Amino acid sequence: MLLPIRSTILRVLLSAALVTTSVLAQSPAAKTGTSAEDILSQLKIQASAEHKSILITFGASWCGNCRMFDKFLADPTIHPILDRAFVFADLASGEREDDKHHVNTPGAEKLQTLLGGKNVGVPFIVMLNASGNPITNSLRPVGHGNSDNIGYPDASYEIDWFMQMLNKAAPTLTLQDSATIRNWLSAHSSSKH
Repeated sequence: MLLPIRSTILRVLLSAALVTTSVLAQSPAAKTGTSAEDILSQLKIQASAEHKSILITFGASWCGNCRMFDKFLADPTIHPILDRAFVFADLASGEREDDKHHVNTPGAEKLQTLLGGKNVGVPFIVMLNASGNPITNSLRPVGHGNSDNIGYPDASYEIDWFMQMLNKAAPTLTLQDSATIRNWLSAHSSSKH
């Protein structure tokens, strides 16, 4: 009797692994060694075909705020909302030179610089149109021509700026979608704890 149960469990696990592999294979950033330029080209094709904008996060494996933003994007409440408006890529641009296990996506530092994020830290979030032209990014103006990279939107002023970013880059989001996103970010804010 245990053989059919084991066989069923094995089939379920194999199916889950294949689905996971399939999902990861669809993500341009999941392909190791793929250049940032190639990833952006793939994103533009996908965004154009799906009538979406592009959301790129520049980050690093050691960056806690990058992982928090990844968690936000993957949340089962948030992901379906943002998935209707964006195609996504997560590019490594801030890895440490002495880290033997993590490397930058080839060309990611150059692309981050081209998109206005030179020396601003990570995560640096950029939203582009389907042609790859920048719409907005995580650099919040602070006056006198200066700006501040909000990174992961945690503080109330960072959440406000992120919501402005979404209003510019994803105008199809409904008021309910925007409220859901704002409420999620506020509920998960470190200033609440």
